[in-house]
Amino acid sequence: MSKFLFYGMSGEKMCFNHTLLNALQLAEAGAEVKIIFEGASVKLVPVFEEENQPLYRKAKEKGLIAGICLACSKVMGVYDQNVASGLPMLDDMSGHAGVKPYTDAGYQVISL
Repeated sequence: MSKFLFYGMSGEKMCFNHTLLNALQLAEAGAEVKIIFEGASVKLVPVFEEENQPLYRKAKEKGLIAGICLACSKVMGVYDQNVASGLPMLDDMSGHAGVKPYTDAGYQVISL
C-alpha cells in the first residue's frame, strides 16, 4: 500500500485546498494518507473550522489530519484556536512537527 504525508506549509487557502484535494483523492484510491499543518498553514485551521470548509471537514472526519505544529501555532498567534479544533498538537522536532516518524514508517513526503 502507498503511504503519503502531506506536509502543508502554505498559508494560502487556495494552495492548501489542493493539499486537501490530493490527500482525499489518494485516500479514496486506497492509499494511507496523513496531513500535517506546519509553518504558515497553521493559521488556516481556525479559518477552516469557522467556515466549516467541506474539504477540511471531510479530511478531519476521515482521520487524515495527523496534527498541527505546536511551535508555529504559538508564533502565529493561533495556538488556542488550534487546540480548540481537537486536532493533535505536534512538537516532536524541537517544538515543530517533524517528518521523521513518517519517513521511518515508509511515507513519501509531499510539501505544498
